[in-house]
Amino acid sequence: MWELGLRRARQRPRFLTAARLRRIGPDEVAGVFEIDGETVADPHRRAALWRDLGVLLEGRYAGSAVALLEACGSQLGGADGLIQRLQPLAAYADPLAKKSFLFAKICERRGWLEVSDPEAWEVSADNVLMRLALRAGLVVEGPLEEVRAGTRDAFKRLAIDVGASPAILDDLLWERGRDDPDLLGAGASDLQEPPRDPGSSWY
Repeated sequence: MWELGLRRARQRPRFLTAARLRRIGPDEVAGVFEIDGETVADPHRRAALWRDLGVLLEGRYAGSAVALLEACGSQLGGADGLIQRLQPLAAYADPLAKKSFLFAKICERRGWLEVSDPEAWEVSADNVLMRLALRAGLVVEGPLEEVRAGTRDAFKRLAIDVGASPAILDDLLWERGRDDPDLLGAGASDLQEPPRDPGSSWY
């Protein structure tokens, strides 16, 4: 999806500007991500998220993503940090800021953001990391948001114990867990996937 978005931006140089995004409709979103007659699910919702982004950038940051990053003063955490500045956006409204931290990782690694408070990093507790945390016994089964919060806390403690950035640990665990869904079973010596909880998509 990233590459398809950039391809459209190369074809239409002002396509990804805030002024353009705030007016985008579902048909255009579907067209951007179409491959061999197939496109993304729910282009109406995706268009609404892009419009929301365009409105915020124009209203608070003069239409500039660079201005948004500069406004955070190199901070991830705190009231003026990047994570909090993304919170008003529907796409980043998750209280555990999974997508916000993912965006922050992309910005840092592309040289757009120099993080001055690395202690603010958290793992992106998605279904892959939650599954690993559950099977490793780092968290207990429960409601989705409790498992997500427990996963984030458990892996942050692990990162501190091993002397690694939570962002790096996140990458390593996510890649391994995604490539090998049978990585951990129900018990320490069981390397096969345990019975799946029919009521969830994350265990």
